Amino acid sequence: MKLILPPRLQPLLLSLAIAIAFSAFIYGEYFGLTSRLLNTLLALAALYGLLHAPARVIPLAGFWIGLLWCYWIGYSFEYYDLGWAKPLVALGFGIVYALYYGVMGLSNRPYVRALILFALTFFWPMDFNWMQPELIFVESYIGFEKWQFALVLFALASTTWFSGRKKILPLLLLPLSIQASYTPPPMPPLKIKLVSSNTPQDLKWEPSEQLRLTQENLDEIYKAALSGYDLVVLPEAAFALYMNHQPKLTAILQQLSYHIPIVTGTLYSQGGLHYNVSYLFQNGQITVAKKTILVPFGEYIPLPHFLRNWVNREIFGGGSDFVTAEKATDFTIKGVAFRNAICYEASREELYTPNVRYMIAMSNNGWFTPSIEPTLQKLLIRFYARKNHTIVFHAANSGGTGIVY
Repeated sequence: MKLILPPRLQPLLLSLAIAIAFSAFIYGEYFGLTSRLLNTLLALAALYGLLHAPARVIPLAGFWIGLLWCYWIGYSFEYYDLGWAKPLVALGFGIVYALYYGVMGLSNRPYVRALILFALTFFWPMDFNWMQPELIFVESYIGFEKWQFALVLFALASTTWFSGRKKILPLLLLPLSIQASYTPPPMPPLKIKLVSSNTPQDLKWEPSEQLRLTQENLDEIYKAALSGYDLVVLPEAAFALYMNHQPKLTAILQQLSYHIPIVTGTLYSQGGLHYNVSYLFQNGQITVAKKTILVPFGEYIPLPHFLRNWVNREIFGGGSDFVTAEKATDFTIKGVAFRNAICYEASREELYTPNVRYMIAMSNNGWFTPSIEPTLQKLLIRFYARKNHTIVFHAANSGGTGIVY
């Protein structure tokens, strides 16, 4: 019995199938079911669909991709007393990526769509770079460098110039895009303790919880020192306070740093300005690393100035008013150089440098759990770590802690 779908449902189901294939590698990683072969086949199928599907399918596919990749962004609104906005934020990102990918639907020619899709890899809506089309190959047999992505698009688009069995001929180019086995840099000669915490976001900033959370952090540092570690790294904002206004706590951490170097996330204020920072305590000395790239809508508002202040004040209650340092900071710990990265920075290529092959990253993923956010973040860090031959030591709250390469 042949199943015939109503014509109105066909574009909807085809677009959903393309989006699922385009997003499967994230959910496979999330559920611990990653298969490089399956990821490869689904990624190729998704790209083929975007290049060859009817024009009206493309914006719909972009909408579903936006939802599957970014539905979790609105979760943070819960902590601004705007929980009602969560579905609207998800819908908004669906619309943004319907437009983003929908541009391809302006042409029915696969090679024109291929050019557009390749151009989109250089463009990030709202300065948010987590929608990286090449990322779909990060855990596959296909490479994710720009030239490899371009070759794949060319091969898939070129099938339109052939008919019958000859359509397979352009696909013979695909083996040229296969990624050679990756060899990461050697591990640094340090035993590093990455602290993984699970503090709910609604408790993290409660004044009544600060003493308990501070003691938990100190306990982790004590245990790392007693266990013979050379370095302990705590998550972003592990100390949810302005460290430069806490002389007693600072003195305690300085004393502990004679036994073990400590890198921890906290906050810093100076001249009425607020910074998201990392502190390095080492042999009683302090180095402060200020964040250089802020999270769109989380730490700054990527809107024209006349709207930015109103949105920040009326919607975020002044919470998105952090400022940045002019350049990234490198820590030298027992003779080894580490680039410092705070959360979103670890997924931005600007923070990676050939001069420093190790990165200390810290995150607070409590804003977005439970969701795929820590998984997508890990895949993005892996994407940039491999592109830049770097090892990332990542300490996170609410998922994501580990060594990424």
